[in-house]
Amino acid sequence: MSSFTHLDVHGNPSMVDVGEKAVTKRTATARSIVVVDDEIMAKFVGEDIHTKKGPVFQTAIIAGVMAAKKAGDLIPLCHPLGLENCQISIKVIGKNDIEILCTASLSGKTGIEMEALTGASVAALTIYDMCKAMSHNIVIKETRLIEKTGGKKNFKLSE
Repeated sequence: MSSFTHLDVHGNPSMVDVGEKAVTKRTATARSIVVVDDEIMAKFVGEDIHTKKGPVFQTAIIAGVMAAKKAGDLIPLCHPLGLENCQISIKVIGKNDIEILCTASLSGKTGIEMEALTGASVAALTIYDMCKAMSHNIVIKETRLIEKTGGKKNFKLSE
């Protein structure tokens, strides 16, 4: 098993030095699943849930992109990165499951997974926030990396 990259030789937290790494095109896609109850699903109009606060999915997309851009501010040893692209899609899968996909990309020296994971997570939290007045029977049940390219190794979730 490899060692933790964010610890120095003495076991202290340390930011990874990426100074000597090559710039490569990097992309990552993360997914969050939010499960809501029938009362919330009944609020669907077209492709979105509408509440007194506004369109839930559209608001969650904006929040997710904003969060992805701030991952380096939120996660202590995460490098601040200038995203070149961040796309979030939200759709209902199954009866009451809402799938959020966040894909982030850049050309840089370090990965983009944390930005994609942060974007998907905050989009899920935004759905919770906007729907909680109707019901607290909401579960954010999964946030995970689906795929990444660039850097030392590529990854693709095999389901």
